[in-house]
Amino acid sequence: MKLVIQIPAWDEAEQIGPALAELPRRVPGFDSVETLVVDDGSTDGTAQAARRAGADHVVRLPIHRGLAFAWRAGLDAALRLGADVIVSTDADRQYAAADIDSLVAPLLGGVADIVVGDRGVATKSDFSPGKRLTQRFGSWVVRRASGTDVPDATSGFRALTREAALRLNVFSKMTYTLETLIQAGNKEMAVTSVPVRTNPAVRPSRLIRRTSNYVLVQGANILRITALYKPLPVFFGCAALLALLGFGLVGRYVFFVLTDHNPAGHIQSLLLAAVLFVAAVVSALSGLLADLISINRTLLEELVVEQRRQGSEEKKEFSAEDGR
Repeated sequence: MKLVIQIPAWDEAEQIGPALAELPRRVPGFDSVETLVVDDGSTDGTAQAARRAGADHVVRLPIHRGLAFAWRAGLDAALRLGADVIVSTDADRQYAAADIDSLVAPLLGGVADIVVGDRGVATKSDFSPGKRLTQRFGSWVVRRASGTDVPDATSGFRALTREAALRLNVFSKMTYTLETLIQAGNKEMAVTSVPVRTNPAVRPSRLIRRTSNYVLVQGANILRITALYKPLPVFFGCAALLALLGFGLVGRYVFFVLTDHNPAGHIQSLLLAAVLFVAAVVSALSGLLADLISINRTLLEELVVEQRRQGSEEKKEFSAEDGR
């Protein structure tokens, strides 16, 4: 059994060394533990610092692509290295590396495909009240959208089995945390969480510079991924809302017809209601079309997973032969 611990890093030359030094070199249940740093187009020598600090593997992206892309690149690299379990953590040392043992335990026990570290965001003292509220609300929305029960959906401290890593995709450029959980829930993966400790912040978050922007972007991502995997409820829900508003306007017109001596002055209500009814029909038809497209997407995802599996297995066999 091989464990690969991956760290996406962007301009983290100062922190990558201490972050690597904290990672365990032995974890119960694994024959080998290797570290992987994904340098996301850094300009401060992060890749060189990682090599000097003893990283087993370093992947350098030529330009800055964002956390989500770097994380997925790390999964692909870990799979090619023959990882049976992949742990993701941050270069800013937010998460206590000593809790990796607890994080991988449900995977070793065969009770989960993905494990998310729970920071206890509801009571986390170094989070502002607004950030705590935002994190809790976001996690609630993700639980509703995915059918999973993860109290800290935005946590980047997580462990995945090889099969889970093969099946996950990332569409967002900002972060992967929420959308991968929605995918996991809709792909019927077993997801659980364990309490983890955190370290004092060494710098302000680069991902959440303005809470309002973060909420808008993540809200759009949640809606997009939910529509991708559950198009009928999303589009039919929009159609029902539009139709309900249309019926409300029709009711308004009828009310004024019965009570007003000049009902022609309210004909605008009927015109707007007609527009809403047409939009409702378009939304419903779009839902049916999206549902048909999702069937094709499912088939394409299965092909991608099979290609990933074959590629990683070939690389794994080559590495084993090279090792002999």
